[in-house]
Amino acid sequence: MSAHVVVAYQGEPGAFSELAILETWGHAARPVPCPEFADVARAVRDGSADFGLLPVENSIAGRVEASVAAIERASLAIVGAVERPIRLCLLGHDGAAIESLRSVESHPVALAQCAGFLRAHPRLEARPVFDTAGAARLVAASRDASRAAIASSRAAELHGLAILRAGIEDHGGNVTRFAVLSASRSQSRALDSMRPGVMLDA
Repeated sequence: MSAHVVVAYQGEPGAFSELAILETWGHAARPVPCPEFADVARAVRDGSADFGLLPVENSIAGRVEASVAAIERASLAIVGAVERPIRLCLLGHDGAAIESLRSVESHPVALAQCAGFLRAHPRLEARPVFDTAGAARLVAASRDASRAAIASSRAAELHGLAILRAGIEDHGGNVTRFAVLSASRSQSRALDSMRPGVMLDA
C-alpha cells in the first residue's frame, strides 16, 4: 500500500497548484491533476484523494471566485492554507521573439496578474484557457511560433518551451493563497506530513 498522501489539484503537471503541493508535502505527496475545481472537491469527497488544494486568493487578482464557489458547494473541511509566491513567465517556441507573437494563452487569473504586460503589448491577443500548464502544452503542440503561454518555468521544462521573459506579473510580491481541503478533520497522519509553514485551521 502506498504511503503517499494523495492530493488533488486543478490543472496539469507544471501548474502552480502542483508546485504548491510538492513544496508542502515534498516526496510524501502524489499530486493528482483534475480538469475543474469541482473535480478536486469531488475527488476529496469520494475518497480518491486524501486532500484537495485549491487557490482562493491572489494578491494581484483578488479572490479566485470559481474556486471559492466550488469549495462553498462542497461539504468539505478547510484544514489548512498554503501561501506561495507566483512568478509568471512568458513561454514560446525556441527562436520566437515577443515582437512576432500574436496571442498569449493562460488561465484567466494568471492573465489578470499580467495586466500591465498585456497593456504594454496591445498586439497580443489574450486567450483564456483552463490552466497555465495546459496553456503551455497547447502552445508546444501547436508548433506555431506566433503563440505563447503564461505559465511556470516548470511548465516550460515539461513541454520544451523557451522562457521569452520571466517575472511578467504586475509586481514582484505576487502571492497566491491555497486552501487545503479534507473530507474530515481527522486526517492526522497526512496533516503531520506537511512541511513547516503551512497554516492549519482549528
